[in-house]
Amino acid sequence: MLRESGFEPSFGADVEHQVASLGSANPAGPALSTGAADLRALHWSSIDNTESRDLDQVEVAESLAGGDIRVRVGIADVDVLVPRGSPMDVHAQANATSVYTGVEVFPMLPERLSTDLTSLAEGQERLAIIVDFVIASDGTEKSHDVYRAVVQNHAKLAYDDVGAWLDGGQAPAKVQHSSVLLDQLHLQHEASDRLEAMRDRAGALELDTIEATPVARNGHIVDLAVVRKNRARELIENFMISANVAIAVFLEEHGASGIRRVVRAPERWSRIVELAAKTGDVLPTEPDSPSLARFLAKRRAADPDRFPDLSLAIVKLLGPGEYALDRPGKDPGGHFGLAAHDYSHATAPNRRYADLVTQRLVKAVLARESAPYTDDDLTGIAKRCTEREDAARKVERTMRKVAAALLLSSRIGETFRGIVTGVNRNGTFVRLLTPPAEGRVVRHQEGMDVGEYVQVRLIGTDADKGWIDFEGVRRS
Repeated sequence: MLRESGFEPSFGADVEHQVASLGSANPAGPALSTGAADLRALHWSSIDNTESRDLDQVEVAESLAGGDIRVRVGIADVDVLVPRGSPMDVHAQANATSVYTGVEVFPMLPERLSTDLTSLAEGQERLAIIVDFVIASDGTEKSHDVYRAVVQNHAKLAYDDVGAWLDGGQAPAKVQHSSVLLDQLHLQHEASDRLEAMRDRAGALELDTIEATPVARNGHIVDLAVVRKNRARELIENFMISANVAIAVFLEEHGASGIRRVVRAPERWSRIVELAAKTGDVLPTEPDSPSLARFLAKRRAADPDRFPDLSLAIVKLLGPGEYALDRPGKDPGGHFGLAAHDYSHATAPNRRYADLVTQRLVKAVLARESAPYTDDDLTGIAKRCTEREDAARKVERTMRKVAAALLLSSRIGETFRGIVTGVNRNGTFVRLLTPPAEGRVVRHQEGMDVGEYVQVRLIGTDADKGWIDFEGVRRS
């Protein structure tokens, strides 16, 4: 299926030869003699999925006089081992993103790189790009800086463990045994809360969608696990948003072109207005992110159980983002959902090609070298990354449907409650509440629209194609 969607899942002989030539290469040591700061002594840590090994970021915080908090985000220097034009780079540009099917990961870069030599793994000295910003007590950013440094991840932590602890549960073992790490995470959490409060005031949308991941046991799909937001995920999200904004601003300040991540005002705003009206809320007739943010916050407080379903409907109506050339003084647009004017993708260079390209642009500025890409180059890369991201999203969605079709194959004829997630020329689509599987309504779908609760009957599945077919029964 990957090849049918335009991806190349195998790396080829040239890439394998390049990987083999690296041996146990670690440029962190030599970097210290070429001007990179030595920040190995800082108590860096990472928070990611339990199973993740391709670690792109580490974080550390520091209390300053007057109540300010200094946050440093370290981003893996991938470019140092994946030079532009090399076989690995050519392959990475062709695929442009890692593809996560839920059962298997198809990485953008060979695992020898992404999960080892360019991963900010625990206990390893690695070269990184540091985004350094100071947060005031009201959440405003007082300053920012970008530079190169050598770092060491002192603790690889997991979202679920840290999130449960921040919600009042037991601290992870690594946190229990380290007072320094304990203080670090408390300070990072405080910094995150400040950033989130500022984003809320600016009109950023706080959404909580359901993401279902197949659970396999003995080669069989036995369940669909739901990944939900928690405080640890929000902490990393807030830091990554701030870092991505800082990188975009940094390039702009230095007169350098870049690639910006753009999410335009939603074309189907009128449908969002209709959804709000159903709960007695009034939104303006023209797209307005602060008004939408206030509506979402109100609905989250009033009906937290159904909020993920409302979030899903809003996400569908907002539409996907895109990459665009960002020339100094030429605004390609902002990010409607984040209420951010300047926003890049720079924090996941092991997983996204746009981030790797942005890293090269930043390093050229730091080295006072000419830009490694022309504006025409960046326009083409932005277009390619957008197209490949859309293709990856379709592959991932189809693989989730394959898993869901296998799970539901024995339940033909049963009736389920669901929410309408899409109505377009391709059909009407519904996601079940339990299990969270999505399929197409092929009969009696007339009048259904995004965000509506419906009853549907399962009338067929085709696991080979990832098809799940429903017929409408009645409105909920």
